[in-house]
Amino acid sequence: MTIKAYSIEGNGTYAQDVPAFAEALKAAGSEVVLVPGNSRVKRSMPAAALRAGAEVDTNIVDVAVAGETVTVRRWAYRQRILTAFSRAARPWVIVTDPALFGEICAKLGVTPEALPAAAAPADTRTTVNGVQAAGDGGESTIRPDAKLLFVAGAGWTKKQADGAVHLDEAAKAIKGFISKSGASLGSSKSLVDMPEAAAAFTFMSHMNQVGQTGSTPRHAKGLATCCHGEEPHVVGWRFINERRAVNLDANCGWAQGKADVLYVADAFAVMDKVNELLG
Repeated sequence: MTIKAYSIEGNGTYAQDVPAFAEALKAAGSEVVLVPGNSRVKRSMPAAALRAGAEVDTNIVDVAVAGETVTVRRWAYRQRILTAFSRAARPWVIVTDPALFGEICAKLGVTPEALPAAAAPADTRTTVNGVQAAGDGGESTIRPDAKLLFVAGAGWTKKQADGAVHLDEAAKAIKGFISKSGASLGSSKSLVDMPEAAAAFTFMSHMNQVGQTGSTPRHAKGLATCCHGEEPHVVGWRFINERRAVNLDANCGWAQGKADVLYVADAFAVMDKVNELLG
């Protein structure tokens, strides 16, 4: 069993430390490598171990060797349970509690070696290769400067009056209105999370989500269609000056004082007529 330990001091950068640590792990040729878990190591060593093809574990408080078996201990559940485990994979990087690093090295009879930092590679800066519009890579449907925000809800994917689902017709009506009006497209979380709608709504992604974990847009006017208008969704509309909604349910959330105007009508019929008027 070959064990090596490195003492790592200072405050090197991530770009310097990852390649330096990785090369040190490869050059060490050891089955087990011990390092103290200071902030510099915890930031860079996992990536370095991955580059070197090694396994890594952190926050280790004890290391024991019996023959070819190395057993480590680590606290779990907010230091309520002290766990013990071993790994067969080699090389294995063991990141110890920094205060216990010297004690563990002395116990194992290993003398730590200082590990110097390497110069930062010249090609580590990120460069922007381009910007891709949300949706299917065509015209962007997210337009922060648009005067109108058009939000589509999951009602577009439900069974309609004839008992059938009309995803293609819904997509055509929504995309047609966005293209003709120049409005920005928003969506409820339930719609963008719906896998069965993804094939038809290729112009929509999670980037279009409004409210809940989505964005909070700022537009002069907002028009919601087939949305319930419940609080988590409406919170995303708090900077919209004028709110209107189209919903077949006269008792939906938009009717409870959350919309300035509620049109109780079929959104399919309404948007088809609007698209016709827009030419």
